[in-house]
Amino acid sequence: MLSSVSQTVVSLGIDRLLDADRGLIRGVRVALVCNPASIDARFQHSADRLAEEDDVELAALFGPQHGFRSNLQDNMIETPHDRDARRRVPVYSLYSETREPTADMLRDVDVLVVDLQDVGTRVYTFIYTMANCMRAAARHGVRVVVCDRPNPIGGEAVEGALLREPWTSFVGQFPIPLRHGMTIGELARLFNDEFGIACALDVVPMAGWQRSCYFDDTQLPWVIPSPNLPTLDSAIVYPGAVLFEGTTLSEGRGTTRPFELIGAPWIDGERLADAMNARGLDGVHFRPAFFEPTFQKHAKQTCGGVQLHVTDRERFTPVRAAVELIAGFHQQDSDRFAWRQPPYEYEHDKEPIDILYGSNRLRETLAGGGDVDALIRSWASDEDAFRRQRQPFLLY
Repeated sequence: MLSSVSQTVVSLGIDRLLDADRGLIRGVRVALVCNPASIDARFQHSADRLAEEDDVELAALFGPQHGFRSNLQDNMIETPHDRDARRRVPVYSLYSETREPTADMLRDVDVLVVDLQDVGTRVYTFIYTMANCMRAAARHGVRVVVCDRPNPIGGEAVEGALLREPWTSFVGQFPIPLRHGMTIGELARLFNDEFGIACALDVVPMAGWQRSCYFDDTQLPWVIPSPNLPTLDSAIVYPGAVLFEGTTLSEGRGTTRPFELIGAPWIDGERLADAMNARGLDGVHFRPAFFEPTFQKHAKQTCGGVQLHVTDRERFTPVRAAVELIAGFHQQDSDRFAWRQPPYEYEHDKEPIDILYGSNRLRETLAGGGDVDALIRSWASDEDAFRRQRQPFLLY
């Protein structure tokens, strides 16, 4: 896949924090929210960079879903609290009995630094871990510094309906579309001002990043942000393919191509691929595929389905592709097609597909034999409204 723009050198927010903006952390006790993807262009981890600073006291580390070391594979396994032997500080899990820092965790902290790699999708929990940290910081008098990082799938495209009440959850706290086209620092500004968190916030922007940049345009090393997003290819399809978590179909977990391989044991992959390619969706080819997940849904069973091959990422619309693919699976075998049942991500009553999609409209459209094309067309007003809403908070 060809790069969309010429290669550019990007200086990350953590670089600029320790250079031009180090006054934000000089002489104070700092806690860092991070995981293994929190590295710089030289592969040095942000925790080590802060720990090496003579005028900064690293007081604690906080880990998001999958843990500070991102060592837990599944997407709904809590992480225990720990102590980091190398840096000699406590490690608090924010995917545990609490998703928000407690007063005890923040007692010895003056500034909470967030340095997480987001992937540009509303339901990726890291942005809500950040929001929860901002809320806790506002209550306990702690300042928040967000070190910005690239949106790996670019900062221009916006796609999908807005999240609506009452379908808020840990995978969706605010009314934004599935593909939001913002960086994590821009989201922090949006959450803080537009959605009323109102913490003491500083966002340290990058230098050199452009909205048209995908991650492979940046010259930065890719480190998997979470275990089932191993490549940029998986991140590109993720804004739509994540919807398959709300079905009983395999979204490719337990394979080497999660979110690119989609299927189930009862599906004829060749017939499905023919039907999907006949739809003529831009920028994507559906190749018939047969695969055997090693864990999670349909583990050790041969699944028929498709692999999504993105042929033109500028024209590819991941949310539309996924919704049409869900409709394709439903049409091939509506009797065996099923939605996943709760619980899902700390929600015990709401349908998982509803909190992922942002409302019950996708589920009800398919249940009633409705017009999927009309559903997709209905997103346009939400997308236009969000583009206007996000504009004051963009940094690039």
